[in-house]
Amino acid sequence: MTDTGAEAWAEALLLFERFTFVAVSRREHEEWWYDVASIMRGEAQDPRGWQSLDPHEGQDERWEDPIFPFMPPPATETDVELWRKRVKEIPRTSVERLLVTLASAWLDVTREWEFSRRRPEMERRARVLLSRFPPGTRFFANTGWESENPDFYVCGATGVNPFTQYNADAGLIAVSDTEVGLVWSFDAT
Repeated sequence: MTDTGAEAWAEALLLFERFTFVAVSRREHEEWWYDVASIMRGEAQDPRGWQSLDPHEGQDERWEDPIFPFMPPPATETDVELWRKRVKEIPRTSVERLLVTLASAWLDVTREWEFSRRRPEMERRARVLLSRFPPGTRFFANTGWESENPDFYVCGATGVNPFTQYNADAGLIAVSDTEVGLVWSFDAT
């Protein structure tokens, strides 16, 4: 797999025009939920020095609550078990469409403005983001679906188990042997 590169990664992040949080950290723990928690607390840095997205950086809410908009992340084994129940593993074949859905209005491509025209470019950027994570990476989402190979263009990001303090949020966790990534979109209304 070809290394994506910092410039290609930064350009691909333009996929997310709305309230979306994107960060990657080094995988430090066998129990990767502790790495997710580190990202949520803002303690992790991208191991490659690549761009992240944090729409709440410097906002008043963050001064009052350093983990805003996230709920308190897992800190104990009991917490991890509770958080683990909020996600389902999804196959790599579903991740590209989930990333596009996370970038869509109301987390639903059918409501996205001129989606049929914009779709190829959105999917290209999603593939660039996905290419950072090598084969063998496991992917998890907090959305509901009925099949083993969800098609997020058909079912959208519905039935979510919230990770944030907002009314609606949906996201993706990528877990490789060396990195953990978090892509989280939320309705900030």
